[in-house]
Amino acid sequence: MQTTDDEVLAHLPRVEAVDRALTLLLALADAGPGGASLADLAAATGMNKSTAYRSLSTMRRRGFAGQSSDTGFYRLGRTAMTLDAGFLAPGDLAGAMHPALLWLSRASDELVHLGVWEDDQVLYVAKVEPQRAIQVRSFVGRRAPLATTSLGRAMLAARGLDDAQLAVYGRPNGNAAGPAVEPARLGEIVREAQGRGYATEFEENEAGVACLGMALLRGGDVIGAVSITAMSDRLGPERQVELAALMRAGLPELLPEGVELMAAGSR
Repeated sequence: MQTTDDEVLAHLPRVEAVDRALTLLLALADAGPGGASLADLAAATGMNKSTAYRSLSTMRRRGFAGQSSDTGFYRLGRTAMTLDAGFLAPGDLAGAMHPALLWLSRASDELVHLGVWEDDQVLYVAKVEPQRAIQVRSFVGRRAPLATTSLGRAMLAARGLDDAQLAVYGRPNGNAAGPAVEPARLGEIVREAQGRGYATEFEENEAGVACLGMALLRGGDVIGAVSITAMSDRLGPERQVELAALMRAGLPELLPEGVELMAAGSR
């Protein structure tokens, strides 16, 4: 009688600490972008709260778990969410996206950024300067609020959060400075971005500067966003439509395998 894989696995040695961490990782994935409380995670995994807390603290240090500074809820950390991005040739997401970012900057003759969602903020992980000069305060490693950046708004839109979940992100937190966005206004911004397939920000962070961002997905999960930053007088409504069309026409064939742009009309 042939032994099944499940039977073999059932007899393999089990390391308790590793098993707990993996169980929590699965529970965090099930909780989704809104996250879950310590009590709920403990109940879902069958652990007591002190054990779950110790495991989550270690996972946070390693980036496998994050914690909202507003709600205290735990959610998947950037390391966990981008594990598969490590397999994107030639390496990490920023490296794998470089050909696409370079092409977009040259095709639009504008500044291009790549950002990811980390600890309820946008973390800028790559940028490509245009050949023309543009004075914008941006740098790799910068953090900014999700609600006030085109990158963050695009990722919020792609995650399909409801108004109650979005309300948490209307307030800047941590090291991210910036104005608050009223919950109703943020909901309106996100729904508009879902309908168009891209998000915008117009002089909300820096006078004379505007941005247009599109979310990046892999296997249905948001892994980041790419944006075009320009002087606001070069990013009026007609130019926004042109740039969005440019991104949809040229980026797909340059994106890493399995990565796609957020579709328009994804309400």
